[in-house]
Amino acid sequence: MPVFTAIPHEEFVAHVHRLAQAIADDSAWEPSFLIGIGRGGLAPAVYLSHATGRPMLSVDHSSKVPDFADAPLERLAARTTSGERLLFVDDINDTGGTIAKLRAALAAAGAIADNVRFATLIDNSGSSQRVEYRARTIDRAVTKDWFVFPWEAVASSESLATDAAEVPARIA
Repeated sequence: MPVFTAIPHEEFVAHVHRLAQAIADDSAWEPSFLIGIGRGGLAPAVYLSHATGRPMLSVDHSSKVPDFADAPLERLAARTTSGERLLFVDDINDTGGTIAKLRAALAAAGAIADNVRFATLIDNSGSSQRVEYRARTIDRAVTKDWFVFPWEAVASSESLATDAAEVPARIA
């Protein structure tokens, strides 16, 4: 059974403020839109949108329903060709699987890579993918906890354990 580590709301808000500050400090790159990655990135993107004053859109990646995942990515990729910059927001960059899929789908749809960046609340230093903005860094080789964010606090232990078990190396 994984070790569940709750992220209290106050800590989550502090992470959002760190991300907002990192984005503000990067005068060379300003996002046109924040893109919440469904499901775990939606709440952070809403908070970050309020903290930065940037508009937010969403991609429902976790649904695996093409009309809600693939089609919006194609439309977003097209926006990058006119110079718009997209900052994708997720809760955690763990294995890098989500970010890799999104980058590949955006590239296949013709996105301009320099106009796409990623931000996460927690970034695993051992991930296959890098993010440009992070509030906290962990090393999954050392930290095996399954982080429970405030929006997951209502989930059952069984549901959380099922999610954690999808990639056993994260928690073993």
